[in-house]
Amino acid sequence: MIVCEDLWRVYRGQGVEVQALQGLSLRIDEGELVAVVGASGSGKSTLLAILGAQDVPSAGYARVAGRDLGALDHRSRAAYRREVVGFVWQQTGENLLPYLSAAENVGLPMLLAGRRDRTRRALELLDLLEVADLADRRPDEMSGGQQQRVAIAIALANAPKVLLADEPTGQLDEATSAEVFEAIRGVNRELGVTTVVVTHDRAVSDHVSRTVQIRDGRVATEVHRDGEQHLAQEFTVIDRVGRLQLPGDYVERLHLVDRVRLTLEPDHVEVHPGAGQEAGEDETEPRPGTPERGDDA
Repeated sequence: MIVCEDLWRVYRGQGVEVQALQGLSLRIDEGELVAVVGASGSGKSTLLAILGAQDVPSAGYARVAGRDLGALDHRSRAAYRREVVGFVWQQTGENLLPYLSAAENVGLPMLLAGRRDRTRRALELLDLLEVADLADRRPDEMSGGQQQRVAIAIALANAPKVLLADEPTGQLDEATSAEVFEAIRGVNRELGVTTVVVTHDRAVSDHVSRTVQIRDGRVATEVHRDGEQHLAQEFTVIDRVGRLQLPGDYVERLHLVDRVRLTLEPDHVEVHPGAGQEAGEDETEPRPGTPERGDDA
């Protein structure tokens, strides 16, 4: 459903160049629910903007539901945003029009698309999100969690193939965040819509079957979990020159510093602590034959 190959996004202005994406590659299957995590400035929101046709890549290839995003003209991009993807923003004020009721907000995208069944479908979506009783209320008459549930219904109004959510629980408390994310999981399960959630919330990323971590504009690691959300597999990415970045908790647990020792086996490569760095050894203790800190060598 989503294919990104060697995706770059470079912003230039006033003599400054910022590389938001640096050769990112990613594939997401139809019906998957994927969390994309990363520090501020890692490129995760830029990726979401490109997938939502709100930005264009500087180089590389991005395809969603068979559409080459780099080849879309202005009219095609508008149709893509209306028909192929639904978007949920972090700020509820960007998701809902304050002077419309919940049902009218959900019906608006269908009105723009020329759908005739918008009243029935709006009520069905609000019911799916468990906020059907709020159909006649305006946003200022709802809680933040209720507003985000209505926002999800709006994003689903035109039956998109892909649901994109940018920090959808970022402004909510822990309990409400869990409820909103469970609502996202519910629509992914019930409707089969491919769902990509950008988040910094570990509670969210720890409860999906696949988490993709972005660092420095490219995919750094992937974590796959089984049906009971136990860690099943963790993947890291080798870049074009063969560099491999180990997850931080692996490095910390095995006290890997400076150098590591590699062992090539017939079907895999083993990574061991280097000489004098046995797993669990406290690197703060001086090694035999080496001077104490502060001593002259």
